Amino acid sequence: MLKTLMGDHAVTKQFKTRADKFDFVEVKGSAAQFFKRVVRDLEFDVAEMAIMTQLIAKAHDKPYRLLPFVVMARFQHPYLVYNAERGALKPEDLHGKRVGVRSYSVTTGAWIRSILMEDHGVDISRVKWVTFEEAHDAEFRDPANVERAPAGKEIAAMLKAGEIDAAILGAIPTDPQLQPVIRDPEAAGKRWGEKHDGIQLNHLVVVKNTVPQSAADELYRLLVESKHAAGDPPMLPHGLEANRRNFEVAIDVAYAQRLIPRRYGVEELLR
Repeated sequence: MLKTLMGDHAVTKQFKTRADKFDFVEVKGSAAQFFKRVVRDLEFDVAEMAIMTQLIAKAHDKPYRLLPFVVMARFQHPYLVYNAERGALKPEDLHGKRVGVRSYSVTTGAWIRSILMEDHGVDISRVKWVTFEEAHDAEFRDPANVERAPAGKEIAAMLKAGEIDAAILGAIPTDPQLQPVIRDPEAAGKRWGEKHDGIQLNHLVVVKNTVPQSAADELYRLLVESKHAAGDPPMLPHGLEANRRNFEVAIDVAYAQRLIPRRYGVEELLR
């Protein structure tokens, strides 16, 4: 039995019925709450994993390899928000501002910073990033322009109180007071996808290196069957070639922000 961390997703619903092959840990909410246990404690044989966390783990020789199976992907543009009651805020206004994010190395944060750099000319070193927890990977060190929020503070409350100027949230807020910094984020996401010929990966699946290749192949087969049963959502591609460009862009993003020391080859991630 392989100890397995997997969140509840449409594409993993059928897969998670296979308790005959996998010892599933109970997940209430996002699987991200367990990621530290994956890359620090090496607790799981199979795990859902954020792409940026896995790239950083790769840099520190953590014994996991990626499977080219996407369980979560989205364009991140709507997740950077500001408090509209305190005046308008554009991406170009962020120099010198304080922006909250759960931790600096989280995947949504990395994608948002890349969007700001590439599409809006923002120098991310001139933004003060305010974090609320440490990175999943214990070895990662925040850059100098990162500070930790006071203990007990909550990101949306700080934004409403004016203690931070913008925030990268894990979900699109329903509060009309909180508006996207990037105008018309849906259209901006579509333009990004067309420009890069790819999508912004969030979570994939990793397998511990001690798991035999035959078992990993069977795991992958079961995941693909589960995805087929869910109707093959087009935003969640599987397979190396279907994801090659997505991996290349994610690697470039991580390297440009010095989350990793070099650009990995795509095949390196799978071994």
